[in-house]
Amino acid sequence: MNLRVIMVPTTVKSTVTISMPKTKVISRQRLRKYSWLPDVFRIQGSVVPRITGPVLTVTIFAAIAAYVWSRGFDITLTNSVVPLLSVVVGLILVFRNGTSYDRWIEGRKDFGHMVSHIRSLTRLVWINIAVPPADDETKGKSPAANLNAEELRRKKVNVLKLCICYAYAVKHYVRGEDGLDYEDYAGILPASTARLVQKSARKTSACVSYSATAHTTRSQSRSGTPDESPDNSREQSPAVSIDATKRIRPKRSKDKLKLPGAKSSKTPLLNNLHQTIDFNSSSEEPTTPLPLIIAHELSRAFFLFKRDGYLETVGPAGTNAMNAHVQGMVEAMTGMERVANTPIPRSYSIHLKQCVTAYLFVLPFVLIGELGWGVIPVVTVVAFTLMGIEGIADEIEMPFGLEKHDLPLERYCEDLREEVEYTISRLPEGGEGMYGTDDGEGDD
Repeated sequence: MNLRVIMVPTTVKSTVTISMPKTKVISRQRLRKYSWLPDVFRIQGSVVPRITGPVLTVTIFAAIAAYVWSRGFDITLTNSVVPLLSVVVGLILVFRNGTSYDRWIEGRKDFGHMVSHIRSLTRLVWINIAVPPADDETKGKSPAANLNAEELRRKKVNVLKLCICYAYAVKHYVRGEDGLDYEDYAGILPASTARLVQKSARKTSACVSYSATAHTTRSQSRSGTPDESPDNSREQSPAVSIDATKRIRPKRSKDKLKLPGAKSSKTPLLNNLHQTIDFNSSSEEPTTPLPLIIAHELSRAFFLFKRDGYLETVGPAGTNAMNAHVQGMVEAMTGMERVANTPIPRSYSIHLKQCVTAYLFVLPFVLIGELGWGVIPVVTVVAFTLMGIEGIADEIEMPFGLEKHDLPLERYCEDLREEVEYTISRLPEGGEGMYGTDDGEGDD
């Protein structure tokens, strides 16, 4: 077998090119895809299931009115008052819908502000907290300042986990969900913070007084665990049920108050006893929501970092910036708390329903003379329109719930958690280049 060897000239230098695959860094769906006919016939996600019953009631009433009119009874009414009532009902509905949407968008803004502060705070912590250089004169003055880079990294990771935990704690707090037994806290709630919450819960019992002379106390915390002595204050009790997000006290709603000497808890104003609520009893300790405990731990961590000399590269201004972000997180939580704890007055919603119902029940008698049996579909369409606006307002007035149209707080928290985990696993710390220690000459 003959083999032929072909010689290729090598006068031309070969060049090697590396083509990186093009991938989208951010891939998100459009916020709102425009559609008309699909939305017209869409039932899922609309307000139709909520208002089907009231609309059918008005339709049946209009059918009864049309039947009575067809039997020869004169039930027509003048059209001089209904236009005035239409203007009033329209204005009330517009105000109701606008107020509910303002609450919905305010809750989203507050949660967004909190996420913004957490993002900035995690970046500052990851970069600015660093081991002092070897030639720093302040290094070694404090016994606690002798941490190596790996030990300091673990402390910074704990602080970043606290930041993530703060978002989850706020989510549960505005929803009124108590306790620490949620999957959200797994892996991000430090054991020291959990012990602090458990210790506070075991020592706390709620005391409420509604009399000027007598005090009625609630039972101790739901765990039933007795008060700790100084000897066993460090012991753990994993079976304790804890109110970690709410203050342990009853709400001020009159259906939950039981006054001494009163015949019924639903008529507290008829009682001649002076009503006071005592939250400062000497035998009990006050409680605080879990987000505020986490904010306290964050501020305390920054104080220790500053005291031990790990914030010397940024000075007082950098430390104040970190504390300002913590303050912004607390302010955002307070804004969400304001939305969650201040509902639209019930009397306003009741009066709106009464006005809309009165208008819809009068409308058939006004239109029956001109439309006859045609009044049934006309009244149905009007009822669908007016009741639908009120139904939408009722759905979105509490943005932190678990319904379909409420804010997706779970997704917001999961996105934030992924961002912080990416920072911990991929991004370099302060004093490091992309692949190692920064020597002042760029990335190593």
